[in-house]
Amino acid sequence: MSVLDKRSAGQRQPQTEKVPGGLPEAEAGDAAAGAAKSAPEPSRSGRRGLPLALNAVSVALGIAIWWALAAAGFKLPTPPEVVSRAGTLISDGTLADDALASLTRVLVGFALGTAVAVPVGFLMGWYGILRGLIEPWIQFFRTIPPLAIIPLAVVAMGIDETPKIFVIFLAAFLACVISTFQGVVNVDRTLINAARVLGAGDATIFARVVVPASTPFILVGMRVGLGSAWATLVAAELIAAQEGLGYRMQNAQLYYDLPTIFVGLISIGILGLLMDRVLLLAERRLTRWQERR
Repeated sequence: MSVLDKRSAGQRQPQTEKVPGGLPEAEAGDAAAGAAKSAPEPSRSGRRGLPLALNAVSVALGIAIWWALAAAGFKLPTPPEVVSRAGTLISDGTLADDALASLTRVLVGFALGTAVAVPVGFLMGWYGILRGLIEPWIQFFRTIPPLAIIPLAVVAMGIDETPKIFVIFLAAFLACVISTFQGVVNVDRTLINAARVLGAGDATIFARVVVPASTPFILVGMRVGLGSAWATLVAAELIAAQEGLGYRMQNAQLYYDLPTIFVGLISIGILGLLMDRVLLLAERRLTRWQERR
């Protein structure tokens, strides 16, 4: 045996300290880590199930209140009457055609409004000169309701689909551009300065810092713009429309056909809710780095 081997063999082996319970400290740490891993965690299905249950209770309470108001003498159709009229409109294809026409107008107007609003908002927030040139016009048109633009749109664009889509585009654009602009100007200057210290150029800072930090604001603006687009739809479909949920509701108003009006309202609400949930899902996927409650 060599000298090094003897010295190694003669060295005292390190003693492991005991912890209450008789386990060495290292083993106790491993046991604690294993216990922590095996500790029951709240199930994801349980966390998701509670909001869904609350939503179901809320819908049931809303229908019950509606039914009670109709039974109390208010000029409201009862839920069975509305379901019956919806069945009639579905069976003859009227509801599907109207929903498709309205959904197409909203999607086209909303997509165009968002596609223009996002780059304009970025330019306003990033370049002070462009902000000074564009912002007064944005604020000016924000004070004018999109519905007030309808007469001008009819005169300038005719009575086909163009003026309907234009007023929906305007509603979505004005809601989204301000949110995008606020997202850019609210980016933490510390992040931008840190990126400059590390040698990043303007293009890199914009793509890697400004855009991710502004994404939550953009998505919130898109959700607000979507609501504005649906709110403008009914008035937009007054412009010589031959089909659409708003057109059908306006037609039903002439004959005091309340069940048809309620079918249109509920259809718009359901379609708007589904589109909003799609945007909310996209927001959660794109902003996973955000802390949520």
